[in-house]
Amino acid sequence: MKLFSNSFKDGEKIPGEFAFAVQDKENHIQLSGNKNPHLAWQDLPAGTQSLVLVCHDPDVPSKGDDVNQEGRVVPASLPRVDFYHWALLDIPASWNSIEAGAQSDGIVAKGKSGPAAPQGLKHGINNYTDWFAGDSAMAGHYYGYDGPCPPWNDELMHHYVFTLYALAEPSLAVTGDLTGANVKAALDNAQVLGSASITGLYTLNPAVN
Repeated sequence: MKLFSNSFKDGEKIPGEFAFAVQDKENHIQLSGNKNPHLAWQDLPAGTQSLVLVCHDPDVPSKGDDVNQEGRVVPASLPRVDFYHWALLDIPASWNSIEAGAQSDGIVAKGKSGPAAPQGLKHGINNYTDWFAGDSAMAGHYYGYDGPCPPWNDELMHHYVFTLYALAEPSLAVTGDLTGANVKAALDNAQVLGSASITGLYTLNPAVN
């Protein structure tokens, strides 16, 4: 089972058009195209009935005290936690790709609707729901793909892991809200026949290469 992308190469940087924000000299960041990247796969295991795609960033600061604060940095030594950017479910086993921009093309204040997703799929709630919870202009339920926007003062390069799971069942049964964490917990108990991952890199800190 193999997963690949025409939008970025495994282990290399994700282009800004697939991010939530890009670097800006005056304001540190500016909002970007927020397109989902192209993804394609091959060699699915025999018996695959559906696919689930999850994208997460394992490098998110465990504490937000220094995040995006002038004159301060988020140290690379700070413990990190998972941040889910995308959970896409009920992908037919007959599919072999998702085109760039097919599931997300632009930023939607207060989040995309869900769980119904474009092309007849189902998508989950990403962690921008938590990030924007205290912002009256942006607070809402963020379904689907929303791309990278790591702290602009983070010393650490962030890794965005896209993992495709092949299931021996037509749909993934998720307990509770359709969050990334709950989707991952459901996958741990599902009949997963195989998986494949690729990782893209991203930073908004010009001092990090």
